[in-house]
Amino acid sequence: MKAVLYESFEEAPKVVSVEDPTPPAHGVVVKVEATGVCRSDWHGWMGHDPDITLPHVPGHELAGTVVAVGAEVANWSAGDRVTVPFVGGCGHCPECHAGHQQVCEQQFQPGFTHWGSFAEYVAIHFADLNLVALPETMDFATAASLGCRFATSFRAVVDQGKAGAGQWVAVHGCGGVGLSAVMIASAVGANVVGIDITEDKLALARELGATATVNSTHVADVPEAVMEITQGGAHVSIDALGHPATCFNSVANLRRRGKHVQVGLMLADHATPQVPMARIIGWELEILGSHGMQAHRYGAMLDMVQSGKLDPARLVGEQISLADAPQALMAMNTFQALGATVITRF
Repeated sequence: MKAVLYESFEEAPKVVSVEDPTPPAHGVVVKVEATGVCRSDWHGWMGHDPDITLPHVPGHELAGTVVAVGAEVANWSAGDRVTVPFVGGCGHCPECHAGHQQVCEQQFQPGFTHWGSFAEYVAIHFADLNLVALPETMDFATAASLGCRFATSFRAVVDQGKAGAGQWVAVHGCGGVGLSAVMIASAVGANVVGIDITEDKLALARELGATATVNSTHVADVPEAVMEITQGGAHVSIDALGHPATCFNSVANLRRRGKHVQVGLMLADHATPQVPMARIIGWELEILGSHGMQAHRYGAMLDMVQSGKLDPARLVGEQISLADAPQALMAMNTFQALGATVITRF
């Protein structure tokens, strides 16, 4: 099969021919119909993820069709249309038994712990626990955007942030994760403030339901601007980018007893950001992480998609070929793309 492969960190990946995968006894092989290009893939290529062993095939946001099934798999057959969370559970550890596969102690991550979906085929482990059936009405490009950005945002807004009607939600960074969070928070009845440095992304945030937007290059103090818009601060604030500045601002723009949810990865030089700890203590703020979403929670999200309350198709940006993927991957840290870049031609 054709796949994007890199043999050294920070060196240009290449499209090469490699052996087709075979399903493990508890897994399946999926023919990849679409796969997103995410900044997490860029972090992996830069060498920021200790789980990656070289040589490596990246890619973790995928949708496709089951083509081969392991002997122990009970719930899936060839021809099934599926997607998968970017964090898969092992099914045996205490966290998995508690339903928290997104923090599994021995998690399977296509594109990180194992070869990923920048390829014609990908093997998925523990299929009965981790695969998600796709609605027939959902195209593969849209489905590919669910596994990381959209599902992670759903968990961040709904399960971790517990945002509700009438609350103010601030979203720092209006890339794929941030725009997903804007749409989801608006759909559950919250008032959303989108914060970014580019006007085209802020315009799209308003189209997707943001009540107000802040261009952080046009204000002297982002937390103060959010405080003024919300008349006291956000109830829930999400750092969807993953930068020391956005992390700090997200905590600092909260009202008393508000929740900060960290979604954007903080790795390498950004791994230990400063936060206003005196404010966190004095105002009893909550600091929460959000790391993907369990397969068993996809039903609630997909029900909202089917009802029309959520429309992730609006967040699909440029559709590219596998041959274009190396350049797209290397450029992910420039934050230029509007919406999710998705590989749909193999």
